Amino acid sequence: MRRVATCLFALLSCTGALPARAQAPNLPPHSWLFGAWIGGLYPPPVTLGAEECLAQPVVIFTRDLVLRATITDVSLTQRQIETARATPTGAEFRFLAPVEPANAGGALFGPPHSTPVVGFGCATANELHVQRHGENQISFPHCADFPYPLIRCPAR
Repeated sequence: MRRVATCLFALLSCTGALPARAQAPNLPPHSWLFGAWIGGLYPPPVTLGAEECLAQPVVIFTRDLVLRATITDVSLTQRQIETARATPTGAEFRFLAPVEPANAGGALFGPPHSTPVVGFGCATANELHVQRHGENQISFPHCADFPYPLIRCPAR
């Protein structure tokens, strides 16, 4: 339920009116990515309805965050964007280092632990290169966690 609520909140925060978004001069360079994407972990489906796609997106791009699904967790993992830059073939992101939980170094029960950095399976966990293949298809080149292209979830 938490994953669904997170997805809906993220989608609602980035689904403004398209004409207003296209005309706004202060949009970030990655605004063309805003929304939910499916595929990446597996080949993208050939036909998929909006409700099916939005029910389990693999990646969601917003102004300040990139959320991604992992196979081992039901909730989406979020990475806060430090910088985003447009490139001739797409976009590049640098993420802030994740904040460690308060008790990561001195847990009350059990040995101390640290939370692993969840990236995208790329060479560097805090960077992501997005390659644009069309209006509604992207890929993350050289990222082992996303060997397949992603497609944008259709609007309702």
